[in-house]
Amino acid sequence: MTTGMSEAASTTTRNPADVVRLTPVSQAANGICYASSGEIAVNSFDLERMVAAVPTRIASALERKAYYFVPLTVSQGDETLIADRYDVALSDNAVCHRNLNLGDSQCVFISTRLMDDKFSVAFEFYINVGHALVERAGVSRDFAEVAWAQVEAGVRGETSLDAWETRKLATANGPDAERYKNEYLDATFSDTISIYLLSLYLDVDYHDLRERDYPLLAPSALAERLRKVAELFPPNAGFEFAILYKRRT
Repeated sequence: MTTGMSEAASTTTRNPADVVRLTPVSQAANGICYASSGEIAVNSFDLERMVAAVPTRIASALERKAYYFVPLTVSQGDETLIADRYDVALSDNAVCHRNLNLGDSQCVFISTRLMDDKFSVAFEFYINVGHALVERAGVSRDFAEVAWAQVEAGVRGETSLDAWETRKLATANGPDAERYKNEYLDATFSDTISIYLLSLYLDVDYHDLRERDYPLLAPSALAERLRKVAELFPPNAGFEFAILYKRRT
């Protein structure tokens, strides 16, 4: 169907079920199912490598999930529509991603054209993967010990706004401190996984992760968390994890 909006007359939108029905799905060597539809912002080689970077131990927790890389995922009231190209008239109502349960699977639609480059698209994908892993498998005890020891040592900054806010609540000695501690560990584990995956796929400059709403975690503390995640989820063949404190010239 078409949008019915005169400004977007040349842009076709479909409901997610139709996109799933019409779009062939690939399965990467790590087991992740994915597909692309429409004029997306990433070429096929980069997309294939982006998915392949997810270690098999993480991918195994993503059963019955499929990732669809599309131009725009548009929210119109209670309805979600998928646009086949970027359209200014639709972009105001577009969302970075939408998780939808279709049949016995969960399909994740990622809006590639809302982002500037493959760094942003990959980070959106890896953030979703990190959250999905934590939701299904929980937080590693070894990682939790590392992260909480840093909190108790007063290490500066955090990895996301969620981590920053829940850390403050977890250390406020309120009646819900234990609940907030668990939420904090969920957030930090999924954050660190997503940054780790991004570093496997691209050469990440830590300053590219900067945010205005909270101070970034101290580099040495993030390195410690990343090393723990790398121990838990070693890179697949063809990918390498390394921390460089000074970029080579």
